[in-house]
Amino acid sequence: MSKWTDLEGKVVIVTGGASGIGAEISRNLFENNAKVVVCDLNESKEVKEYSDHFISCDITNSTSVEAMVTEVLGRYGKIDALVNNAGVNRPRLLVDFYKKEKQYEATEADFDFITNVNQKGPFLCTQAVVRDMIEKNHGVIVNVSSEAGTEGSAGQSIYSATKAALNGFTRSWAKELGRFGIRVVGIAPGINKRTNMNSDENYRALAYTRGLDPNNIDNDYTGSIPLGRAGEHEELGDLVTYLISDHSSYITGTTLSITGGKSR
Repeated sequence: MSKWTDLEGKVVIVTGGASGIGAEISRNLFENNAKVVVCDLNESKEVKEYSDHFISCDITNSTSVEAMVTEVLGRYGKIDALVNNAGVNRPRLLVDFYKKEKQYEATEADFDFITNVNQKGPFLCTQAVVRDMIEKNHGVIVNVSSEAGTEGSAGQSIYSATKAALNGFTRSWAKELGRFGIRVVGIAPGINKRTNMNSDENYRALAYTRGLDPNNIDNDYTGSIPLGRAGEHEELGDLVTYLISDHSSYITGTTLSITGGKSR
């Protein structure tokens, strides 16, 4: 018996799919019979367990992105969906008003690093795959945003701004590309279990920006999340799989909150 969200025959690229949330998204798609191409800078030991092909790619470099897309089309002949999951964060204050840890005040290098990966990367990847999707009159783009993109986040203003930009891409691209049968949707996770992006250093930085103890920054969710817990990566994977499936054929131009009720 086939699964309800059977993606048999669909070719899906997942950026940043070698670890963290991207790995779980890739695994979910793979278990629902999609042909999963993981695109990341480095290949993890586990990536072969949940993908059909791995391509090393720097999503901030147009030449690298174009080569990746050419390789996928050469191997499979089509691209049904792209998941713009790759993302980075460096919690930083606009100004270090605590005057204790200057390294946690935002710099131009921080701005360029976060913006290049979180905003330029999805732009380059989407542009490259959409050229072929337009010719085939079919395709789905899923942008992995964040609740920070709509709610803002103290100590994470640059990250929040890039996610707000990603939401703008989602709405705008959906309006541009709908005539070609291409859907563009986003998901906006809230607090989830730690990933490689949420490293110990990032937690220390975020704690500093908010004047919190890094050992207790996320231990109690009952006051901030109505469901009283952090999100599971597999729940994000389930949502992405659904959005790529034909069951969501009339959903486009929107970013879906998946925060346990935390965000509006």
